[in-house]
Amino acid sequence: MTVAALGILGGSVLVAKGLLADGGTGGSGGGALAGVFQEEPKASPTPTGPTPEELAAIERAKRVKALDAALKKYASGRPEFSVAVLDRKTGETYAYRGDEKYETASVVKVQVLACLLLTAQDDDRKLTGSEKALADKMIRFSDNDATTSLYGKVGRINGLTACNKRLGLTQTKVSSSWGLTRTTVKDQVTLLSQLVDEKSELSETSREYANKLMSTVAPDQDWGVPAAAEDGEDATVKNGWLQRSTESNLWIINTVGQITDADTDVSIAVLSHTNQTMPSGQNLVEKVAKLTRTHLKY
Repeated sequence: MTVAALGILGGSVLVAKGLLADGGTGGSGGGALAGVFQEEPKASPTPTGPTPEELAAIERAKRVKALDAALKKYASGRPEFSVAVLDRKTGETYAYRGDEKYETASVVKVQVLACLLLTAQDDDRKLTGSEKALADKMIRFSDNDATTSLYGKVGRINGLTACNKRLGLTQTKVSSSWGLTRTTVKDQVTLLSQLVDEKSELSETSREYANKLMSTVAPDQDWGVPAAAEDGEDATVKNGWLQRSTESNLWIINTVGQITDADTDVSIAVLSHTNQTMPSGQNLVEKVAKLTRTHLKY
């Protein structure tokens, strides 16, 4: 009776104490009470937390936010520019002002090369010796006469437009004056990815040939995207530069290319205009390319 009274007044803790004080000899009634209050402890639920994919997305969002802020700060008071980075390791594309259109200047020569290669594939043939000589001059030395010749060979506006569609370019408008073709950085990284993607319309042989030309440009044209490469990495590039009379003789400066090694596989495009000089434009596009690496950490 003492134990029962304590149980009513003080709850299960006092009951337990009463039972223990009695040496556990409360008879059958004591045994019943012990059975009620001596429950097995329940395991605490295991916290799940974010998945590795969710953690990666959170980290990616932080990096994108930081890069957006850095580019916005750098853009203040400088010529207009856009940049895009396609990371083939993650499948993600970053773009700053990605839908803005710019005149290509000589970066359109990568489109002409891709179209030349597609045209030869469609005819089930290799490039001729003459075509290879022209392509070499066009990409490695940015020769305009060679480009004009190949532009005609692929069908000018209609031919290049059809090739662009096959390669996934949706924001590029081809001009009869090939260097005034208008494009976006998003389209440019899409094109660049087609030069390395196994699922591309371009064959492996075609992709290897394009890579060979873009990785061996003349020394005086080896600027732009390669400035963001680290020691031991491979870089390809095609640059464009044009002083525009319609823009007070200011400069269009563009760079497109890729950086690759065992851990890195990115396509980068930086397009800009209204640069005061060619060297200042080169510095701008290289700085922008480097900022993407600093913050995206590819």
